[in-house]
Amino acid sequence: MSLVLIIGDKTYSSWSLRAALAMELAEAPYSEVLIPLDRPDTRARILAHSPTGKVPLLQTEEGPVWDSLAIGEYLAESYPEAYLWPRGEYARAVARSVCAEMHSGFMALRTHLPMDLKRDQAVDEMPVDADADIRRICALWAECRGNFGEGGPFLFGHASLADAFFAPVAARLRSYRVALPEVAAAYVATVYQWPAFQRWFQAAQAERLE
Repeated sequence: MSLVLIIGDKTYSSWSLRAALAMELAEAPYSEVLIPLDRPDTRARILAHSPTGKVPLLQTEEGPVWDSLAIGEYLAESYPEAYLWPRGEYARAVARSVCAEMHSGFMALRTHLPMDLKRDQAVDEMPVDADADIRRICALWAECRGNFGEGGPFLFGHASLADAFFAPVAARLRSYRVALPEVAAAYVATVYQWPAFQRWFQAAQAERLE
């Protein structure tokens, strides 16, 4: 299977990171096309690959798959032996629920704490709505790890699409030096020790951004 993943800057593109981590979970061989964001020709270059003008997009032999959640589902079906979703019907349902919540929610966090993997500085004052998002995320992580994470340090024990979706959130919380409860802080540490995330993070540190 010939796969090509179209992504944006590794420093900033949280949705691209989610798709790349899903590819790593599937252990799917693929090539990568990186299109720098916020340039005069960015949209035209992305439209050459994606009907939405957005990244990420996975080019498959059958055609394009756009949106990180759809890419994750495609990989989960194409590589069932990789268990991108956790084992157990209820665990999978909860994992899908938390991915959907991340996919459509936490707008204040995204607005006030955009992903920047080169940043290491707290905000002067955390907006109230962003703080509410963070408290919900910490509660969600504690619930997942408490109910499903006994087999390992990730949200559902082993690394899954849920971790791919929340890795950029963990990165935001560390980049902005957010004080966290013990369970959430341990999960952020788990993400930063994850080899798949580390490879992306190191590549982001090496990026030259104009």
